[in-house]
Amino acid sequence: MSGLIDAISYLGLGHVFTANMTGNVVVIGFAIAGAPGFSVLGSLVSLAAFLTGAVIAGRLANVMRARDPSSWLRLILSVEAVLLATSTVIAFTTDQAVHALIALTALAMGLRNATVRKLAVPDVTTTVLTLTLTGLASDSTWAGGTNPRMGRRLASVVAMLAAALAGAVLVLHTGLGWPLLLSTAGTTAAVVMTRRPSRS
Repeated sequence: MSGLIDAISYLGLGHVFTANMTGNVVVIGFAIAGAPGFSVLGSLVSLAAFLTGAVIAGRLANVMRARDPSSWLRLILSVEAVLLATSTVIAFTTDQAVHALIALTALAMGLRNATVRKLAVPDVTTTVLTLTLTGLASDSTWAGGTNPRMGRRLASVVAMLAAALAGAVLVLHTGLGWPLLLSTAGTTAAVVMTRRPSRS
């Protein structure tokens, strides 16, 4: 789903990343250097909101550590869905709230990234694929490896590509509202599908 958010933010919010902070830090460098089409303010808003989301998720992880991980995951996904739904309403309502959309989507992505990191599922990344692709190559049969978790790694790459493609098509042809609505629907579906903790 982060490929969709990257398409929304980079193509629709002034060449700013709200999910991929590696790219966002690089964009800040481009903007400071005076490269046209990049915004220092937009990138700094994104970075600040993303880090705020990550701090909140870290705090929640400490508070909910003793509970079933699915409770924690459902809570984070629910908050993310609310943030994305708010972004969707704003996008359909006005085209003058770029920084609000940057902040809301970056906050949601900070929550998501920190939560995935705390859950520590191998080879499940949400925003960057550099390590996943490195693992695919360096652990491959060609490199003398055994291809561990190749299916999961390939699935991550394909999912990112498909989401970015869908997001780009929607942003370029419909604006920001519909891709944000799709992202909201996807996150809401994830909330519904997340296993509820068993009651003892």
